[in-house]
This record gives sequence, C-alpha cells and structure tokens, in this order.
Amino acid sequence: MNLAERQRLLRQRADASRLLHEMPKPTIALIPGAAAGAGLALALACDFRLAARSAKISTAFAKVGLSGDYGMSYFLPRVVGEAKARELLMFSPVLSADEAFALGLLHQVYEDEALVQAAAVWIDTLAKGPTLAFGHIKKALLASGLNGLSTQLDVESSLQVLCQGTADHKEAAKAFVEKRPPQFQGH
Repeated sequence: MNLAERQRLLRQRADASRLLHEMPKPTIALIPGAAAGAGLALALACDFRLAARSAKISTAFAKVGLSGDYGMSYFLPRVVGEAKARELLMFSPVLSADEAFALGLLHQVYEDEALVQAAAVWIDTLAKGPTLAFGHIKKALLASGLNGLSTQLDVESSLQVLCQGTADHKEAAKAFVEKRPPQFQGH
C-alpha cells in the first residue's frame, strides 16, 4: 500500500474523533484502565471524561516514534494549553488518573468499582436535560474557536432564539413559575 493510500485510510478512521466532537449530543468517555495515543485522542474528543482511579493516561506517540493522530494535536492544546500539550506530546509521561485530573484532562475520577455507576448518573442527568439545547451549546462552542466576538454573538443570538421556540424552553419556564423541576422532552 502506497503512502497516499495509508494516509487516506488513517484519515478515514480518525474521523471518529470529529464525529464524537461534533455530535449534537453530549458524549462521555469512560476510562477504566489505560488511555494512550489514539485512545486518549478519542477520549479528548468527547465532551466529558470520567476515569477510574487506577487509570493511566499518556499521549504515548513520541515513545514509539510517532507524531500523533485522531485529533490529538487539536484537542490536547485546547484542554491543557499549548505549552503543556507540547510537554505531554514530546515526553509522553504516563499520568495517574489524579495527575490527569489535576491537568484538566479528566472531569472526574472515581474509585474503580464506582466508575460505571457514577457514569450512569452523568448519563441519566444529561438524558433528562434539554437535549436540543445541549446540541446548540455544542454548536456554539465549536463555532467559538473560529469566530471573533461579533460573529460569535450572532451565532449565539441565532441559537438562543431557536431554543426559545422549543417545547423544552416553554416547559422550563412553566416549571420555574410552578417551582418544580422541568420535565424535558427533547423538542
């Protein structure tokens, strides 16, 4: 297989990161063990990352003579900053879950036996939330990396007006007046 074909196939597989990142629904990566290389990049593509205390995190690419793929060079600097991303990519240290949490790579660390149950709480909370609004939040965040403030204010205004017309917003306003939790339906 020639170089161009190998590049095309890798790019095609790496599109999984884009799909996770751009999906109009919240995504959660569960890390029960190791997340290294492309596995870490896929986790970084998700909106939230939850890990077991015994998890190990590493960019890993440099240790095997590679530069990185699956969006690692896109996601990592956005999560930890460019200087720390440079360090993590070039030295490829193996981080404990607590160290990764301290750097902002993880949203939460749970005892190993509690990870799945804790993730179920996150999933349930998000599933019961205003899912259409979540999709618009993700859309606005994606646009913010490309836009100046004025353009971003246009994006936000457009998305906010769309949300104001939803049954979910009407239900939330009614629930507020009635002093009860809203019951979102996703429309």
